[in-house]
Amino acid sequence: MIETLSLIGVQVYEIRFHGRGGQGSVIASELLVNAAFSEGYHVSAFPYFGVERRGAPVTAFARISPDEILIRSGIYHPDFVIVLDESLLAGVDVIDGLKTNGSILVNSQREPSELPLDSDHHKYTVNATDIAIKHHIGSPSAPIVNTAILGAFARISPIISLNSLLEAIHNITPRKKDANVAATREAYDAVRGM
Repeated sequence: MIETLSLIGVQVYEIRFHGRGGQGSVIASELLVNAAFSEGYHVSAFPYFGVERRGAPVTAFARISPDEILIRSGIYHPDFVIVLDESLLAGVDVIDGLKTNGSILVNSQREPSELPLDSDHHKYTVNATDIAIKHHIGSPSAPIVNTAILGAFARISPIISLNSLLEAIHNITPRKKDANVAATREAYDAVRGM
């Protein structure tokens, strides 16, 4: 089980998203906290942008706690890292600060053991790109993988249920609600590393 940050008796799950502009990292963090909020958690989500352009690296953060969240800083020691674009593994230290017993979920065709990550963290993969393309989310050249990657996250984490996530997707996504729900369900069943 994941040990969470404990400050003054408050338990907090911290999640860091790594993606590229246009893949939906920021919306993914918002969908995640919306699902957690519906389950009674206190939540916060916020992005960090470098160069704001399509394809540039984007980082987003989410905090989820059964108690009030008083922390307002960046997330330096996440419990979970979610990588929406496998190519970032070559240029970004995505596991920087990941807790010893933390988990990393990567959008990849590879098996978790094949990832170019030198760590003993729990590793999971899901081919969110192919799932998004199959369900016509984004375009074949620029698929939007956020809902698919969250489906896999719902499977590997103790934080949110698939039903809460599907409800959040239905309530928040502006278009292609049915396609996003289908992609989420498919990724939930397709995650590797369990």
